[in-house]
Amino acid sequence: MTHFKNIYYYTALCFSLLFLSCEEDTLGDQTFGSLDGKVVTNGVNAPLENVKITTNPASTTVFTDSEGNFKIEDILVGDYSVQAEKDNFETSFEAASIFIDKSTTIIFEMDSTSSSNLQPLVPELYYPADHQIKVPDPVEFIWSSASNDSDDINYTLELRNGSTGETQIYSTVTDTTLVVENLAIGATYFWQVTASDNITTPVQSKISNFQLEGVESNRFLFVRNINGNNVIFSGGEPVGVNDQDINQNEIQLTTDNLNSYRPKANRLAEKVAFIRTTGGESHLFTMNLDGTNQKQLTQEIPIAGFRQDEMEYAWHNNGGSIYYSNFNKLYTINIDGSGNRMVYEALNEEFITEVATNPANEQIVLKLNNSDGYNAQLRIVNPNSGLGTQTILTGITGALGGVDYSLDGNKILYTRDVSNTENTQYRQLDSRIFEYDLTTSTSTELDTQKPTGFNNLDAKYAPNGGYVIFTYTSNDGISEKSIVRKQLDVIDILDNEILFTNGYMPNWE
Repeated sequence: MTHFKNIYYYTALCFSLLFLSCEEDTLGDQTFGSLDGKVVTNGVNAPLENVKITTNPASTTVFTDSEGNFKIEDILVGDYSVQAEKDNFETSFEAASIFIDKSTTIIFEMDSTSSSNLQPLVPELYYPADHQIKVPDPVEFIWSSASNDSDDINYTLELRNGSTGETQIYSTVTDTTLVVENLAIGATYFWQVTASDNITTPVQSKISNFQLEGVESNRFLFVRNINGNNVIFSGGEPVGVNDQDINQNEIQLTTDNLNSYRPKANRLAEKVAFIRTTGGESHLFTMNLDGTNQKQLTQEIPIAGFRQDEMEYAWHNNGGSIYYSNFNKLYTINIDGSGNRMVYEALNEEFITEVATNPANEQIVLKLNNSDGYNAQLRIVNPNSGLGTQTILTGITGALGGVDYSLDGNKILYTRDVSNTENTQYRQLDSRIFEYDLTTSTSTELDTQKPTGFNNLDAKYAPNGGYVIFTYTSNDGISEKSIVRKQLDVIDILDNEILFTNGYMPNWE
């Protein structure tokens, strides 16, 4: 019995030793190697940094260094699929076999995601056409482009003012049209469209240019106060239903850093004359209709007299020279600044404040007043002889102004404060518009439906003689001024038509 027990224990011991021996051999079979490699861009072979490297079956995850290199230590012997992954690149796979105590090397050549995408079509610019002129504002830009694949396209419109260099950029435009408002009237613009799918390299159109509609259609000039200075503007006719859209096609002609006022255009000369304060004096200037080429005419003899903002001058009918005054003397000067000479001299106490030319002949009419602006009179003068030929109004109490000749030369337009007020501030309380008929020697008030407490100032005839344009404002001296026109010779009294708000000193040529 004891003999069988010994055999049993011996047999059990052998099986135990055999089992332990087999378990020890399995653990010993887990042998290791290593994996290293490099990641570069396909075609260029530039190293790629921070590429994520993983394996299947899973092992250690690593990232490439600045040289594109990576290494996985102590990876179990066997066959693997190695993956390289980085944003904006297509994921890449390589097979690798790991051997005991050896290093396996692999190379990844990764493709950019953009390499499999097609660039958008190059944009074609349709409107405004290249070198197109008189383009109205606002401008609707139209171009064509499209995607060569399924990617969405965004457009960027770049618009540059050729005069100032100012650039406007409109980004993330998804349509092939864009409306841009408030561009500089008369300016030349350059524009270009860029198309991008945010994957491939953006493509750009050719550069095209156009010129915005300018002052050639503007018939009106006026003045606004900006930062304490008078600034000259050009403007167009009202538009819209019943011409209710006012302040049309406005363009600033003079800088708001200088005091410029009393603009008067002459279409024969294609120039605008104006007065500007310079060096403490008021001098006569000219400029092109679009505000360019500003030139000082008067030098030694400035414009001077009672209240510089009340002073007015006049073009010769031929557009070659201008009449202006210096206290009691009337001068003429050519528009190139030459030929400055005196053509009429009034009494010392008679200041020449305004002058207007007769379109039908060479005569002119002067408004004269004393040093306070009162005791005004209108006198017709022959500048060729230097003699006064007729005084049509004299001994007027209160303020007088806004002098202009009718187209046929038979009537003289003027404004007069019928309140007869005279004060040191030259404030007018009830200024109205009158016509003096030279054939009948009578004055007639033009009914403008002006309410009490308001003034009509700076009256001028329209170029066709069918309207009167004037400044309408409260007599408080601080309220906003508007530029208004009224049709003449109509049976019914028509409402006054507002042309421009916040404007004064109108001129219509």
